Amino acid sequence: MNEITKLDPQCIWKNFYALTQVPRPSGHLEKIQQFLLDFGKQVGVEAFKDPAENIVFRKPATPGMENRKGVILQAHMDMVPQKTPDSPHNFETDAIQPWIDGEWVKATNTTLGADNGLGVAAIMAVMEDKSLVHGPVEALITADEETHMVGVNNLPSGELHGDILLNLDTELWGEFVIGSAGGVDVTATLDYQEVDTDPTDAAVKVTLQGLRGGHSGLEIQEGRGNANKMMVRFVREAIEETEARLASWHGGNMRNAIPFKAEVVLTLPKENVEALKELAADWLADFQEEYAPIEKNIQLTVEEVATPAKQVPVELQDNLINVIYACHNGVFRMIPHYLDVVETSSNLAIIDIAEGKTAMKILVRSSREDMKENLVKTLESCFNMAGMKVETTGDYAGWDPNPDSEILGLLLKEYKELFGKDGVVQVVHAGLECSVILGKYPHLDVVSLGPTLESPHTTTERALISTVEPFWQLLKKTLADIPEK
Repeated sequence: MNEITKLDPQCIWKNFYALTQVPRPSGHLEKIQQFLLDFGKQVGVEAFKDPAENIVFRKPATPGMENRKGVILQAHMDMVPQKTPDSPHNFETDAIQPWIDGEWVKATNTTLGADNGLGVAAIMAVMEDKSLVHGPVEALITADEETHMVGVNNLPSGELHGDILLNLDTELWGEFVIGSAGGVDVTATLDYQEVDTDPTDAAVKVTLQGLRGGHSGLEIQEGRGNANKMMVRFVREAIEETEARLASWHGGNMRNAIPFKAEVVLTLPKENVEALKELAADWLADFQEEYAPIEKNIQLTVEEVATPAKQVPVELQDNLINVIYACHNGVFRMIPHYLDVVETSSNLAIIDIAEGKTAMKILVRSSREDMKENLVKTLESCFNMAGMKVETTGDYAGWDPNPDSEILGLLLKEYKELFGKDGVVQVVHAGLECSVILGKYPHLDVVSLGPTLESPHTTTERALISTVEPFWQLLKKTLADIPEK
C-alpha cells in the first residue's frame, strides 16, 4: 500500500492514503473530524469544528500577498459506504484497502473514497506546504454531504471570509463546472398489519445482484439496471404465475446510489417452487439480453429458506407491487438548451418492506425548481394511490451558471497556458454543495474542478493517477495568480 504514497504528486497521494486509513462513512465522522483537527494543529494552521460539524482551516497569506482576494477551498469529508456482497468490511472500524491497477487507484471490494477524499487531500497539501505562494486561504471540509448535505445546509453565516470558492468535487479532469442540479429526498411510508403465512407453504429468497450501480446523478442517463425496478418485474409475474406471496423486500442502501442489489422473500405452494425457479431462469436470460452490454454480471438466484410466520396481506401486496412498477425512475427530462445534460431525474434507491412497515426512498434531482417540484408531485401522486404517506426532506436548490465568472476565466487561462488546450465549461446533473453555499454567501465567485474519477458510489470506484499531477499544478498556479481585491 505504501506504493500509493510514492505516486506524483506525493503531497496529495500521501494525504489521500492517510485518509483511507481513517473510517469516514456518512453519519460516522468522529474519527475523521479528529484526524483533520490533529492535522491542522500539526501543520500549524488554524483549525476548528463549527456547530454544523464541518472542519474549517485558515492559512494566512504569503507575505506580500495579503491584498489578494481570499480563496475558500471546499470538499466533503464523508464517503459513500458500498461493498461487494462477500466483503466483511466494516466501514465504521476498518481502513479502506487501496491498490494500484495500471493507470488507476482502486479499493479492495469497497468504494475507494476518492469522492471526495482527493479533494480533502489536496486541501491538506495546500495547508502543509510552506513553499506555496498565495493570498488568504480558507478550507471548508463539510460533514455528511452524501446524506442530505447536512454540514453545508447548517453552515453558520459569517464563518467564511473569502471572495472565491473552489469546490474540489468535480470528477472529470479538464472540466470546469459552473452549474449543478438541486435535489430533494422523497420518502413514502406505510404501516400495515401482517397476516399469518400458510404453514404448508414453502418460502424462497430471490436475490438480484451483480449490477454496476453507480452515481445517481452522474450516471443516471447510462441505462444501468436499477435492482428494485428489475426485481418488481419478476415478483409481479411470480405472483401471477406461481401463487407467490410477498413476505419481505430489501433493495438498495444509499439514496444517491443506483441500487445494485435487491432481495425478496416469497411464500408459495411447495409444488410451485420448481416453476418459480424456472421463471427466475427465464427472467435472468431476459435481463441479460435487455441490458447487454451495459450490465455483464447480472445474477438472479433462488434459495429455499424457512417459511416466515408472517407476510404482507394480499391487497396491500398488490398495491405495493403496482406502485413500485409505476414509480418513475431514471431521466425525466434533458436540459432543452443542453440536450446531452440531464435536467431532472429520480432514483428509486431503497425499498424496505418487512415486519409491518414499508419505506421507499427516492432522490429527485433537477437544475430547475419547477421541474423538480413537478417530478415530486408525480411521485406523490403515484404513492398516494397506494395509500402511502409521502414526506420530502433535504431540499436544496440548483446552482445557476455564471459564464462570466472571473475565477472561471482565470482557471481557463491558466489551464491553456499549462497544458496547451482549452478547458471544458460544464453544467452537471450531480448535486454539488456550491448551490447551498451560494445561498448563504451570494457574493462568492464559484467554480468546481477535480481529477478524474470513475464509478463513484460503487465498489468499482477508481481514480485516474495521471490526472492528479496536472490538477495540483493548476491549483498551485491559480492560487499564486489570484487577483487583488
